[in-house]
Amino acid sequence: MIFLQPWLLWLLPLAALPVIIHLLNRMRFRTVEWAASRFLYAKSRASTRHARVRQWLLLACRVLALLALVLAVARPLAGGWAGWMFSPAPDVVLVLMDHSASMEMRDAVTGVTRRERALDQVAQAAASYGSRTRCVLIENVFRQPEEVAQPALLPKLPEVGPTDTAADLPAMFDTAAEWLARNRSAVAEIWIASDLKRSKWQPDSPRWREIAERIAALPQRVRVRLLAMDGTSPPNASITLVSAIRDAHSANSSLSLTFDIQRTDSSPSTLPVTVWMDGTRTHLDLAVGGASTRVHQSMPMAPGHDSGFGRIELPPDGNDRDNTTYFVYAPTPPEHIAVIGPDDASRARLVAAADPFPSDPNISCDPLDQATDATVWDKYAAVIWAIPLPTGSVAAQLEAFAKAGGAVIFLPAPGTDSFLGAGWGQRIDARAGTPLRVTHWDQHDGPLADSEAGTSLALPALQILRADPVISGGDVRASFGNDEPLFTERIAGRGRVYFCGTLPRVDWSTLGDGDVLVPMLQRIVTQGATRFAASSFLETGDASLLQDSAGWISLDGTSPRDIRSQAGIYGKGERLAAVNRPAAEDSPETITPDDARQLFNPLSATLWEDRGGNSSLQGEVWRAVLFAMLFFLIGESLLSLPPQTTAQPRPAIPVGATP
Repeated sequence: MIFLQPWLLWLLPLAALPVIIHLLNRMRFRTVEWAASRFLYAKSRASTRHARVRQWLLLACRVLALLALVLAVARPLAGGWAGWMFSPAPDVVLVLMDHSASMEMRDAVTGVTRRERALDQVAQAAASYGSRTRCVLIENVFRQPEEVAQPALLPKLPEVGPTDTAADLPAMFDTAAEWLARNRSAVAEIWIASDLKRSKWQPDSPRWREIAERIAALPQRVRVRLLAMDGTSPPNASITLVSAIRDAHSANSSLSLTFDIQRTDSSPSTLPVTVWMDGTRTHLDLAVGGASTRVHQSMPMAPGHDSGFGRIELPPDGNDRDNTTYFVYAPTPPEHIAVIGPDDASRARLVAAADPFPSDPNISCDPLDQATDATVWDKYAAVIWAIPLPTGSVAAQLEAFAKAGGAVIFLPAPGTDSFLGAGWGQRIDARAGTPLRVTHWDQHDGPLADSEAGTSLALPALQILRADPVISGGDVRASFGNDEPLFTERIAGRGRVYFCGTLPRVDWSTLGDGDVLVPMLQRIVTQGATRFAASSFLETGDASLLQDSAGWISLDGTSPRDIRSQAGIYGKGERLAAVNRPAAEDSPETITPDDARQLFNPLSATLWEDRGGNSSLQGEVWRAVLFAMLFFLIGESLLSLPPQTTAQPRPAIPVGATP
């Protein structure tokens, strides 16, 4: 048994007050022996024995009444038959079932997944109501309410099978609210089964409050019960693809793979990884340390293979659903770059760095003085922006361009506007004869990372005479001076937005020498060019797939798969797609069951916690405790009544006699 107001249990010592008062009253009397008492004692011994038993019962009723009062105010929850006995059967139960990829985590002892345990417990609880309660299922992929005729068969329904999707709990809760508004019932309950991942629950979202208040305003009574699947699990590692970029400019074509590995065990170890590429298997032993590791791996491409696909696998562990990520590749499309800035030496250097081979027909640069609403952004892979930050409709178009997969880099320009909340701070000028230096840069990830051969960019030699520190630009990839952000990167949808704090001008820095500028811009352009590939990267549960999934055929397995919920390699005509689970599904952050319960205020919400398969639905039993208190008070009242005495008949007196 647990309590919703456990701090009130500190009042339990108040139950000892009747005992204390009884003992104090006994201290008020003194026993005095006198001669005739021995004759009276023999006569009253039997009645004294009964009076003592009566006093003990009276004292017990008073103590138990106070004890029941404190427990009732603390709002106890009971599981099993006790919880169900005192909770009235609802007219309808809406089951919000999370069967995303993380719910396939196995129990450390039984080996049963969290999804399977949740389905079994929900089915047993719903079946105990019988036919008097309707059962409506809302799962996380399609979020379409579906009535279940036999709740006992819930674990066998294909709609709640294992998937590679994520879950949006506020959206599922909103679907339940809409169903309740359309279907009126006297008493309704919403059962939510989830593993409390923060990415799914989004506890900071204002939608929770709005939806809960909307449900509370309905005429029917609605209760919420939360099944928190937070039991112990064995060690687990997950893998997520970051990018797969085809390098066709070098003599030997290769595919550069970047992927993240998340582990529950942060101790350093060697992790075996298998890469399958066009049917060829490559084994890697990766040294990993910490909870998160980013890996860059270059895979040689077989001659004549302009396109193909593959996957990266981890060995079996606590959750096999997150052990595989898929990738595809195709010929590099033509790269068009827009360089927007004043016609000066700075723009000339940017154009030369973005297009170092003017004779190459696959790369072209468009120097522009300004961008207008008529600018066709769709044809560009990357945009280099060296004028004041865009505003209005141009800013909206450029944001859409980045979210569609394009790459945008902004360089300092006059003005105080911002883009996606980022901009530049107060300018910093170096002292005469003492240029500022780069103090730190990310050598493992981003446009400034080391080459595949391990060669670092010439950032230590970069001399900075003038710079505008970047503010709120995202991940800091390079810093200068007193750790001021010089170069930042932010993910925007499927694209990237970069901010640089200095210009390639002689009065600003030596960035224009090319040792850093050329490789930096080339990597940014390559990143943006992936949006034009014939192949594509999609996520399970993507809205476009949910609306139109016809024609997609699974290419990497014998069993048929559903592209809407199952990861894998799919083909549709000439189009090739790698479908992976959302990256947020691998985030280890969770919220506590109590934090989740608070999201449903002002609705009544109780916990149904999972503890390794020994969970039970908990119900509030404070009403039963109040009835028990009333019973003890009635017993105390009856015992406090004075004993009834039988009146003795008076003897008859003869007429005329003197009494």
